[in-house]
Amino acid sequence: MKPPLITLDKVSVKFPNILLFSNLSFTLQQGQNWALAGKSGSGKSVLLQAIASNVGINGGSITYGFMDDVYKAPPTDDLLTFHRFIAFAGARHHFKTLSNTSDFYYQQRYNSSDSENTLTVRQYLQTVKVNQHKPPYWTFDKTIAALNLTELCDKQTIKLSNGETKRLMIAAALLKNPLILLLDNPMTGLDVATRKAFNVLLNEVSASGISIMMATPAFEIPDCITNVAVLDNGAISQSLTKQEFETSGHQSAEKTTVDTAALKQLLNTSAVNHSYKQIVSMRDVHIQYGDKTILNKVNWHINPGERWALLGPNGAGKSTLLSLINGDNPQAYANNIVLFDKKRGTGESIWDIKSKIGFVSPELYQYFPTDNSCLQVIESGFYDTLGLFRPSSKAKADLALNWMKALEIDKYARQLLKNIPASAQRLCLLARALIKNPALLIFDEPCQGLDDHQQQHFKAVVDAICGISTVTLIYVTHYQHEIPDSVDKVLRLDKGEVVS
Repeated sequence: MKPPLITLDKVSVKFPNILLFSNLSFTLQQGQNWALAGKSGSGKSVLLQAIASNVGINGGSITYGFMDDVYKAPPTDDLLTFHRFIAFAGARHHFKTLSNTSDFYYQQRYNSSDSENTLTVRQYLQTVKVNQHKPPYWTFDKTIAALNLTELCDKQTIKLSNGETKRLMIAAALLKNPLILLLDNPMTGLDVATRKAFNVLLNEVSASGISIMMATPAFEIPDCITNVAVLDNGAISQSLTKQEFETSGHQSAEKTTVDTAALKQLLNTSAVNHSYKQIVSMRDVHIQYGDKTILNKVNWHINPGERWALLGPNGAGKSTLLSLINGDNPQAYANNIVLFDKKRGTGESIWDIKSKIGFVSPELYQYFPTDNSCLQVIESGFYDTLGLFRPSSKAKADLALNWMKALEIDKYARQLLKNIPASAQRLCLLARALIKNPALLIFDEPCQGLDDHQQQHFKAVVDAICGISTVTLIYVTHYQHEIPDSVDKVLRLDKGEVVS
């Protein structure tokens, strides 16, 4: 009988002053594919990182039993360590510039001269070292076709949409031809059609001899999964077959309540005059990079107090459209765009625009510095800076703490952003968007990485805010159930054009 592919024996993992795991044991057997379920912050991502050796363990041991078969294969010139046979695709990308640095900034994708200094999709995938212990099943052509990247091969990585970036990261992991594939919420950011295709793809990945472990929401477990581990506070509370899990009732979250009186007080504390005739007016907006049209003849008028869903598949142009509103895209000056009653290019600064907007997006999460405390991150929302670069104001810090309480993350107030769970990091950025009570809220896939309770609670908070204020809302998501009940208007994009 073959040994387990991976064995964790009483493993402990610590971050500064935080014990994440203690005496955790787990085995991945031949023929198994595992889903890791549980609340946000329960340890799913850290468990994957520990297996990939991306974080060190402080106690116990991890044994990579699959290496027994690797050593039996014909010798190669490569150094055969277990790292070579494990591929990990996480929540953040690690793209390089042509100068082999990671010096990216948030608005870089919209500045053509700067974005040219990045690898193309083809160049990025060509940096992947393919395992040659046996003839590779996942060749370059097969992999890019499977992840629908063929038409994107000559596009700079920095210009990819969130969903396109996710597909590229998965392709890079697959192209390695690993024995173990570790995926951290792989369907986050993917549109409906791509999620369906990815489910089919995972069946082929498994059939090709690759064992899969993935963190995923309880309602979105792929067909190829055989077993589910439920994590709770850094421990595996249950190990079930997929069938047992599906009949156990784990998929449903409890109803959540919102303290409306506290929200009213928060909004009154930072009351701002929002008297505008029009929030956004776009006429025949056209955005083009080289010979590639991103937006074509887009017309969109948003009145004060309206709540919109902005929908469309990956690469439809949604993020580019939002960049024109948020002041991040210099091509706004070449188009007929009015924001908050002022035509772009008539004297208003980017900071004037940003002062009226609360914004969050996957790209902001990707590039936001993590060395500030959570309170400092949220307080920086008053100044629209990526971090707090001035002395903290007690009144503003108190307000930041109250917003953390409203989003149920106040226990992280004094911790550095980098030392808290990814879901709490995202909620901090949402609090940062809310803190100044802006005239316009732009939430681009705000529920990425949140568990069921966090999603329901945030959705209830948004509906409560819309019920007691005149805030205007633009909400982007690929999941129908995430759209707040207060949203009653839809703009749908496809291939850069308005389709409804």
